[in-house]
Amino acid sequence: MMRFHKACHRFSLSPLCHLSPPSPSPSASLFLPPKLSGFSTLRTRRFARTRRFSGNPFTTSMSSRSASRLRCLASVCPGGAEDGGGSSNGSVSASASATEDDELALGTGYRLPPPEIRDIVDAPPVPALSFSPHRDKILFLKRRALPPLADLARPEEKLAGVRIDGYCNTRSRMSFYTGLGIHQLLPDGTLSPEKEITGIPDGGKINFVTWSNDGKHLAFSIRVDENGNSSKPVVWVADIETGVARPLFQSQDIYLNAIFESFVWIDNSTLLVSTIPSSRGDPPKKPLVPSGPKTLSNEKKNVVQVRTFQDLLKDEYDADLFDYYATSQLVLASLDGTVKEVGKPAVYTSLDPSTDHKYLLVSSLHRPYSFIVPCGRFPKKVEVWTSDGRFIRQLCDLPLAEDIPIASNSVRKGMRSINWRADKPSTLYWAETQDGGDAKMEVSPRDIVYMQSAEPLAGEEPEVLHKLDLRYGGISWCDDTLALVYESWYKTRRTRTWVISPGSSDVSPRILFDRSSEDVYSDPGSTMLRRTAAGTYVIAKIKKENDEGTYVLLNGSGATPQGNVPFLDLFDINTGNKERIWESDKEKYFETVVALMSDQKEGDLRMEELKILTSKESKTENTQYSLQLWPDRKVQQITNFPHPYPQLASLQKEMIRYQRKDGVQLTATLYLPPGYDPSKDGPLPCLFWSYPGEFKSKDAASQVRGSPNEFAGIGSTSALLWLARRFAILSGPTIPIIGEGDEEANDSYVEQLVASAEAAVEEVVRRGVAHPSKIAVGGHSYGAFMTANLLAHAPHLFSCGIARSGAYNRTLTPFGFQNEDRTLWEATNVYVEMSPFMSANKIKKPILLIHGEEDNNPGTLTMQSDRFFNALKGHGALCRLVVLPHESHGYSARESIMHVLWETDRWLQKYCVPNTSDADASPDQSKEGSDSADKVAAGTGGGNPEIGEHEDHSKLRRSLLW
Repeated sequence: MMRFHKACHRFSLSPLCHLSPPSPSPSASLFLPPKLSGFSTLRTRRFARTRRFSGNPFTTSMSSRSASRLRCLASVCPGGAEDGGGSSNGSVSASASATEDDELALGTGYRLPPPEIRDIVDAPPVPALSFSPHRDKILFLKRRALPPLADLARPEEKLAGVRIDGYCNTRSRMSFYTGLGIHQLLPDGTLSPEKEITGIPDGGKINFVTWSNDGKHLAFSIRVDENGNSSKPVVWVADIETGVARPLFQSQDIYLNAIFESFVWIDNSTLLVSTIPSSRGDPPKKPLVPSGPKTLSNEKKNVVQVRTFQDLLKDEYDADLFDYYATSQLVLASLDGTVKEVGKPAVYTSLDPSTDHKYLLVSSLHRPYSFIVPCGRFPKKVEVWTSDGRFIRQLCDLPLAEDIPIASNSVRKGMRSINWRADKPSTLYWAETQDGGDAKMEVSPRDIVYMQSAEPLAGEEPEVLHKLDLRYGGISWCDDTLALVYESWYKTRRTRTWVISPGSSDVSPRILFDRSSEDVYSDPGSTMLRRTAAGTYVIAKIKKENDEGTYVLLNGSGATPQGNVPFLDLFDINTGNKERIWESDKEKYFETVVALMSDQKEGDLRMEELKILTSKESKTENTQYSLQLWPDRKVQQITNFPHPYPQLASLQKEMIRYQRKDGVQLTATLYLPPGYDPSKDGPLPCLFWSYPGEFKSKDAASQVRGSPNEFAGIGSTSALLWLARRFAILSGPTIPIIGEGDEEANDSYVEQLVASAEAAVEEVVRRGVAHPSKIAVGGHSYGAFMTANLLAHAPHLFSCGIARSGAYNRTLTPFGFQNEDRTLWEATNVYVEMSPFMSANKIKKPILLIHGEEDNNPGTLTMQSDRFFNALKGHGALCRLVVLPHESHGYSARESIMHVLWETDRWLQKYCVPNTSDADASPDQSKEGSDSADKVAAGTGGGNPEIGEHEDHSKLRRSLLW
């Protein structure tokens, strides 16, 4: 469950290393998904298991004559274009008026939102970018628009926490590219004309695009449509010089198995590919008569607590099916056509070549499997092979891990995080817990990091590299004189960075940074990495003329009370002195350092040869990429993407600050429609869209995150779409839930939630931009949980609510949820009081519930919305439930997304825009709401008394109350 407003814009595989726990090593090229997109960042890759469904989402409403769930039977045309089309097709009915009769609202077929919303969502996507290893070429990866529902309706298997397309033998619902184009990056920073990769079959679906280490070839997989289904993927290669692509294998019967690992480059002309075993027959058939009952036993009285995982194995037939689809045969394939099978068929989950490409680190799963945890906790074997597939040794064989404690920072016992050193030819390192993996155990050290060569001498024991009292979080390597080790502890939010000398046992480790992970103002930034000739990434050392210091680059977000101002510092690792060599424009633009581009030479990089890739955007200008070159700091813009939604190009955006009644400073981003003037146009209907977060201190919760100058990226289900409908949008108002010291945040969840919402509503009403009786609240996932709680406990603030894919009854997630690691039996009152299901009788304002029928997210089973709706209905609440066939936690298909937008717009137009009285509430409730609303409009009563009402607006506000 994650925030979605900008998440997809920041996950480029750039050679950056975070001082917080680093992510896995970047691939051999730099991928840059564009920061602007007309598509939801919550898109998931799963679809329904066996049934095809024609019709509209399951819709239930208290306004219907039947209380049962209705399955509308209008036909959905499955033969639409692959890209889902850019306009209405036969599967989607025309948009209806928001004032339509309730019975019509329950009619058949998917609906379309108004054109002003639909046109933004249907805008063509810009391509993703990938730089070649030598940074001299840029690959444009072309994408399609929203997929049709027919893609989601294909059968899938749900096995061990993985959703599988059995026909393709891939993960379900994979996104893909539709074409590849190469541009030469010219010396003046411009791009050459595009050279299209040719030979790709018409309609080919492209995945797993990777560069060879020398940048001369691309490898990728292709699926083509066969009888309405995508074929099994085939590995292809393309020659960069000629632009011609061809299949890697001469045989047409060798298919990629992409359930876990796909393929890796062993050297510049050889790939190791996970293939479907040629000896594999038909899938196992489910026995008509089971061999016996399903039995789970705990006669040894083990303590096994697990969260509400979904898609688990149910029986031995499922286990056999998992083996069938996940088992691979590894094949070495050269560009000259040579093919060699290596190893035995197994469930291989990762293939990692050593830095010198002489060895392979091979991980695989094996039985016994589990019925209560997903495959990530199955027994795991890690081995070292030579690059030609010869077995060297077994590093570990980890047993089934059903008993990992639910407390934060608990981990699996045994060796974990096994990787190759990026700065050495073939040296392994890993961590081992000393507390049995239980974060509640008090031990010192808690983790030990070890190191050993791929082929140790007889009797050679692993070398202890470093001992940690917090939980190990990764290493950034440089050379034998420098590496950074990260550790952290969630309970206290403490994070530490150690400087070590891996090649000198006589040099004592020292702490470089020791800080709170919540304190964004003190974040020193992340060390930038350079790409080595071997294709790995190491810390970039910078050489200053006539200076013997050891310098690195720190790339930081630059959080300040005025918003983020990203920076690049030249940092002396020994003295701690720093020099700011680059900083974002503070006034109009938001700029970030994306990657280091001068990374081809071995050894230290000279300061005067520094070259970086930056992005630049503003409130109204979408993201473009540029090169910056030292020493003269010349800037060369290399992209010129068009504005994705010019109709909103002049939208108004402001980062606002206000205060909660307990003194916590809060922030939000206020968006207003183009051309709106509050003094002339008066207050607007407002959509409040947010997601709560947890903190250990009020000071950290009060810090500003984000930038007022960031471009307003609008996803396919974004609240910002309603700017086109003349709404004010309060996006991401901070909802901090604070537990200081020994207190747990959720002990006062409801009180803090309501106080934060009251402060936000007071502020937008005070500013005169939001009509006090026309404010709707909404959220997705944990934001939906927030929405339901606010309608239950703060009915005076909002006219209606939209809750998508939420969980509403915490007793159905008894072993923890979100960041709560106490169980239901340890914190019964917390679980009950936080659950809006338990307060269904208090919800009197209209609430729209939307949920994917195939939600796979832990805790947010579709049943949560079903049962919550029934509870609301049982108390006469005005409510509506929409269940989207084939959709998961996020929504993917064009038909589904358009219908969600139609449902949301209808709800807002019906229960927010015309709202001038609380006609649906009881007389007592109406009076209570009016009293509370008077307090909100006046800036008193539960709000911060220091925030007063502007005198010239006070009479207007009171005249607009319920």
